[in-house]
Amino acid sequence: MNKIKNLQTTQRVLKFFFQTIFYTVIIFALVYLYGYSGLGQGHFIYNEF
Repeated sequence: MNKIKNLQTTQRVLKFFFQTIFYTVIIFALVYLYGYSGLGQGHFIYNEF
């Protein structure tokens, strides 16, 4: 009985760990793509001034 409980606890910890890594990678990818698209940047008006 103790082995089954220990296995379930290990599975929960591993699931939490991998989900955290997965969502962190997704957040970093979205931040990178947002910065790459240039949506948050202002346009340079005086191009040849």
